[in-house]
Amino acid sequence: MTDLTEGNELKTILYFSVPIFLGNIFEQLYNVTDAAIVGNFLGTEGLAAVGAGAQIVTLTVFLSTGISIGASVFISRLYGSKQFEDMKEVLDTNLIFTVLLAFILTVLGIRCSTIFLKWLSVPPSLLSDADTYLKIIFSGLVPLFAYNTLANSLRGVGDSKTPTYILISSVCLNAFLDIIFIAVFRYGTAGAAIATILAQLFSFITCLLYMNRKYPELALHIFHLKWNLRKLCSSLAVGIPAMLQQTFIGFGFLVIQFLVNSFGTTAIAAYTAASKVDTIAEMPAVNLGQALMNFTAQNNGAGKPERIQKGGKNTLVLSVIISVCTSIIVYIFSPLFISIFDRNAAVIQIGRQYLHIVSVFYLIFGAMQVLNGLLLGYGKSVLPLIASITTFCLLQVPLAVLLSRTSLGFNGIWLATPFGWTAGFLMRLIYFRYISKK
Repeated sequence: MTDLTEGNELKTILYFSVPIFLGNIFEQLYNVTDAAIVGNFLGTEGLAAVGAGAQIVTLTVFLSTGISIGASVFISRLYGSKQFEDMKEVLDTNLIFTVLLAFILTVLGIRCSTIFLKWLSVPPSLLSDADTYLKIIFSGLVPLFAYNTLANSLRGVGDSKTPTYILISSVCLNAFLDIIFIAVFRYGTAGAAIATILAQLFSFITCLLYMNRKYPELALHIFHLKWNLRKLCSSLAVGIPAMLQQTFIGFGFLVIQFLVNSFGTTAIAAYTAASKVDTIAEMPAVNLGQALMNFTAQNNGAGKPERIQKGGKNTLVLSVIISVCTSIIVYIFSPLFISIFDRNAAVIQIGRQYLHIVSVFYLIFGAMQVLNGLLLGYGKSVLPLIASITTFCLLQVPLAVLLSRTSLGFNGIWLATPFGWTAGFLMRLIYFRYISKK
């Protein structure tokens, strides 16, 4: 466990955030590895089949992440105030809840995957492969949700390194299995999905065994878990707004996926590749926000507002520096990054246009994530929810729909993104300044 209430603020946040960053990078590499290997072995149509329903998978991950954020913040507070027995009950209760939710979503997803893909206007030539891929991915939701709960609980008590080590191992396993199932056994897109869920199962089992050995106060005994409805409600008070925030974003991305799918296989493949690059490029800012969230929660529980203020300012400065550097790298090398997934010239051109537009605004995105982390750490989760719904679902997505119907075509979809980021940043900034004056 790591105490975030002592020591130099920036060093503490960096020490905590770097493993989170590496962990989330490797988590994204699940999908990146699938996409890269599929694109190189199965071509543009294979890449498009994996990407056509990708936002459906992303939506389920958002649900898991949102719920586990609530548990992480609650556990951080309890750790900051040294209430160790309550920590265990929070973990047990949230694990039961997330596993039950994952099971329901698994059944729903497998039964309705074809319907979902048709709603997204997936081209008929891609429908069979995309459906097979999606059904298999849905079958692995239980270990995925369980792992996210355990990993975020570890981060809540200051252990951000262990989830990173586990993810590095599982990503390597995923890549190895991808090659075996796709290149050797020739299972196609189904092979990529099988590799992913086996690697996710490995992550969950490894994390469970580690926690039971290393943290006896958090040790999980599957058949002796404690259920506490009051504590579930307390963690969900933070987790549900975060989950709803992620869910609304997920539904918004489904609309964007629908728009992209309407432009055909090449556009789908380009969006699949470019969005993977974009997600990784956004990771430093996202993870600084996550680290600041736990830092703020622990210090808020310990009654140290001055550390929160210093930590927030230092994190913002660091976010600006990293965002500028990331923007330059992505803008210059975007064709190279896209070619990792697909060497089709048309795919590279469309993907380059996407990255050139969004990379210029990474500075705004980074500042927004810092403010989001501060607000969630203080337990102010409602405003981030409102901001996400307002700026993404009521501004960015409708704007993407409108612009895509103009001569801009698919470039109109990409152009809507900076407007959403800017509005989201301004809403969080205004609210943070308001609560700071109280």
